[in-house]
Amino acid sequence: MPTLALVRHGQSLWNLENRFTGSVDVPLTDQGRKEAQQAATALQGITFDVAYTSALSRAQESLILLLERLGQLPPIIRDAALNERNYGDLQGLNKADAARHFGEPQIKLWRRSYDVPPPNGESLQMTAARVLPFYERAIAGDLRLGKNVLVVAHGNSNRSLIMKLDGLTGEQVVGLELATGKPVIYEMSVDAAVVAKRVP
Repeated sequence: MPTLALVRHGQSLWNLENRFTGSVDVPLTDQGRKEAQQAATALQGITFDVAYTSALSRAQESLILLLERLGQLPPIIRDAALNERNYGDLQGLNKADAARHFGEPQIKLWRRSYDVPPPNGESLQMTAARVLPFYERAIAGDLRLGKNVLVVAHGNSNRSLIMKLDGLTGEQVVGLELATGKPVIYEMSVDAAVVAKRVP
């Protein structure tokens, strides 16, 4: 039975500074590197046949650190389809400053609604529209071949995947929070259906 493990990258510099990061390529902090290595502890005992990550360095570095700690070197596929949601005009802004400028209700709507994008950015719905076809085409294809798959990506790209895997509605997914460096592990059937889920 194949396994699918999803991990959000470790803490980035802009996570630490409480800034909207989105599609900007921001590096990990030392704490983020530790989180990526600690994620390996929860994945001990799983041999991965293939790994996927985004085109952004914080996810790629997290993946490499995690695999080094596991002592594994599967093929790695990098694709921008797994990139973080683009926060548009909010990118780079401090979240508290943005709330003062635009108003807390407006920021909450942009951050937490399913289908309302920030100015010049993506909603979660738009993010899912690029993540899920890639999942069906590539990741689910590997699962159907019986491969164990590791995905190290971002909060919103992984939320899109969990929304599909857990059968969540747009209303349900808005409350889903993913901590940096914390794996979500699915046992899958050979037709890529979820059999079991655990969050170590």
